[in-house]
Amino acid sequence: MSSASSPRPPRSFLRAARPIVAACGALTAVIYAAACGSSAPEAASTTAVTTSSTTTGSGGSGGGGGAGQGGAGGVSPDLPAAICNKAQAWKPGTKIFEEATTAWGLDTIQAEGVLLDAVDFDNDGWPDLVVRRGGETPDDFAAGGVRQTWLLRNTHKGTFEDVTEKSGLRKNRTAKDDAKGRPGQVVAFGDVNNDGLIDVYTGHTDDPKVVMLETSELLLGKADGTFELGPATSPIRKKKPERDAPASASFIDFDRDGKLDLWVVENTYNSMPLVDRLYQGDGKGGFTDVTAAKGVQSLDWSKATVEDLNQGKGNTVGWSGNACDLDGDGNPELLGGSYGRAPNHLWRGKGADNGFMYENYSVQSGYAFDDGVDWSDNESARCWCTLHPDAEDCAGVPAPKYIACKVDADAFRWSHDSDREPYRLGGNSASTECADIDNDGHLDLVTGEIAHWDVGSSADKAELVRNTGAADLTFERPGNDVTGLARKHTGAGWDEGLMTHSILDFDNDGWQDIYYGDSDYPCNVGLLYHQVSPARFESVAAGDFFEQHRSHGSAVADFDQDGDLDLVVGHSRMRCGGNYLCKGKDDCYATGQVKLFENVLGQAGNFVELSLTGGPATNRLAIGARVTVKAGDVTQTKEVNGGFGLYGSQNDLTLHFGLGEACEAEVTVRWPDASLTTQSFKLPSGYRFTVTQGEPPRVFDKKQ
Repeated sequence: MSSASSPRPPRSFLRAARPIVAACGALTAVIYAAACGSSAPEAASTTAVTTSSTTTGSGGSGGGGGAGQGGAGGVSPDLPAAICNKAQAWKPGTKIFEEATTAWGLDTIQAEGVLLDAVDFDNDGWPDLVVRRGGETPDDFAAGGVRQTWLLRNTHKGTFEDVTEKSGLRKNRTAKDDAKGRPGQVVAFGDVNNDGLIDVYTGHTDDPKVVMLETSELLLGKADGTFELGPATSPIRKKKPERDAPASASFIDFDRDGKLDLWVVENTYNSMPLVDRLYQGDGKGGFTDVTAAKGVQSLDWSKATVEDLNQGKGNTVGWSGNACDLDGDGNPELLGGSYGRAPNHLWRGKGADNGFMYENYSVQSGYAFDDGVDWSDNESARCWCTLHPDAEDCAGVPAPKYIACKVDADAFRWSHDSDREPYRLGGNSASTECADIDNDGHLDLVTGEIAHWDVGSSADKAELVRNTGAADLTFERPGNDVTGLARKHTGAGWDEGLMTHSILDFDNDGWQDIYYGDSDYPCNVGLLYHQVSPARFESVAAGDFFEQHRSHGSAVADFDQDGDLDLVVGHSRMRCGGNYLCKGKDDCYATGQVKLFENVLGQAGNFVELSLTGGPATNRLAIGARVTVKAGDVTQTKEVNGGFGLYGSQNDLTLHFGLGEACEAEVTVRWPDASLTTQSFKLPSGYRFTVTQGEPPRVFDKKQ
């Protein structure tokens, strides 16, 4: 793979899988032929304590107690007055972002990559930046060596400094060359031992053809901002004959015991899809594999029937993951996105009454694939039926419009025996993000997909998948023409590479907007959409934000802490030059250097930002906490997320809420402890607050 591209399953998938399941051969033929690539909610306790907020529940608060003033009836007098702006939502022709790449020192650092994270790794309250190229090549820290990873510390002065090597993030466990960093393209950040220091999981794909010196690892954060290797006996450190090919990772607390667990979505090993893994944390840095014990059981493709695969029971061809509470019962669901048009997985959390087991809701929920099953506009299928008019279901299928069709090989993306099945009519599913897009209190899904012009309408497209809020946990797909997220194409030759995206309220109007990175193919650029009414978007002209060719990878945070969300984006140099030209020109940049764009619009609006710290019975980073913010007639719902996406992405754990015209916010935090303790308070606009469970909110001191 290109150093600036996202990993895909090996070409050998087709040859190796064909003798086992005929359908598997077709799966990988599609992957590579183009080389363009409910249970009721658990009730919270109702015991109340009052400070400057209201807290209910007895399961996780370490604080409490009566010293505050003002109660829940208004903003505490201990808090400052609101900074109240005359806010206006964005209108076309208004500039949103300005490039600040040089000002932040990124031109000098020359960090290149498509896998991006915004995380405060050194616990100073300022979001830092992690950049990775992708792939399993080790970093070479020697003079003139090729770097793969950059850990960039926010200096609080509008610049970054490169602290990668001295941080120990890429420290080897086995290899002896100190100048070579340990590989591992997937990362996820959490606090697994609840010591207040950020830890990191790094996922490393084992190569069956090579003796691998290093493995996936957990690194524990130290007080000086560096990392040390975690337990050598950890089950996440898989060695041959065990198999490991992580494609994404999410920290969660699925059993709400205050100890972070880990969800890892797996790709393929030796050409076959692997089982995704759920690890239970012990709160000390140790993990136990509880995948089967908790019901997360899928089938090896060599043992799965076609009906099994149609029901989403086969292993994912993992390409992304996430974990979030989609049915609002306090128990996170587990998501696994599949490459190669294989079904996506959704595992529904069943809660304490059911032993925190999981149930496969992939197809039932509507997440596995969309409802498009008409393959008759697939150019390769049309060619096959033209050459084999008597083949099953070929009657009435028209001839291809654009491709040559003289021999079977011309039907390059089609296996007639399997590709008419539902499990072969899905998408190439990259990042999925969880967000309450329409502000109805239910987390929706925003999906990323690769789609090719010749495959036709049956291919899943990147889109908004709306949560119906029904008790049976179902989603609907209104379609991009309805939501305004449609990408207009004409004729042949186009390819969509919408693999990464970011959800952000760029104008602080209280409604989430979407940035899509469209990458890996000629003429693709980053796309920005502004939400104008619930689940309805308008496209933003590039002149109002920025133009980024082959945009791949993005991270969102208020890097300069001025009250609005900034955006860092990457650039893919996959398929540059040669036959891959945009209107006769190479539209790739000279390097894959990341760029930072400062928001110059949102600070004119109103906002609050919340950084949460869990109490003694809650994980320290409050991953899984659900926060609702009511401002005016709009109520937003967000969760603290522990990692998601295509080979690992993470946005700042500080939650940002635009308030529109409102200057006060009614806030409720549902903490992810055993009792789902809730805490409510009112806050003035214009500040970032730190909230420790059971204690009054405090204004964050940017000068500390």
